[in-house]
Amino acid sequence: MEASQTDVDAPFSLGAPRPARRLDRRAVHWWLTQNLLVVVPVLAALAAVALIPDAPSWLWPVFAVLCPLGVGYALLTPWYRYRVHRWEAGGDAVCATSGWLTREWRVVPFTRIQTLDTKRGPLMQLFGLSAVTVTTASAAGPVTIVGLDQRLAAAMVQDLTERVRALREDGT
Repeated sequence: MEASQTDVDAPFSLGAPRPARRLDRRAVHWWLTQNLLVVVPVLAALAAVALIPDAPSWLWPVFAVLCPLGVGYALLTPWYRYRVHRWEAGGDAVCATSGWLTREWRVVPFTRIQTLDTKRGPLMQLFGLSAVTVTTASAAGPVTIVGLDQRLAAAMVQDLTERVRALREDGT
């Protein structure tokens, strides 16, 4: 079910356009897999060390605390990130919101775009996803939109490239 507009808009009531497009839903599974690839080995290593006969007795309580925290992190943060991350390539700018602890909202006018890149790591390829990076001369660095369908990402880069090129040929 879609979150109400007031839930999502609260920090963005500055009058600027609000990114409305969600990432591909497969991004949740991609983030979940990334999380599990970190959390499971760490918990397994801690349990293996705790099973050593002369292991310190404090390892089991540490494992008992870290296990639900790690599993909770792995399972819940992908859904929260999916709810927060949004993007839009509107009439004259690319807008993106991201983050899960610290939320970031970035707006890049087409006139400031220097390069457009797509990235697909092995895990992203497995899920059919891509990331689009919009680079400017800003000290804040590039804007990266992760978790896009690979075909949508390619079409977005092609469209933005043509729009930026048209602006530059127009003399602006």
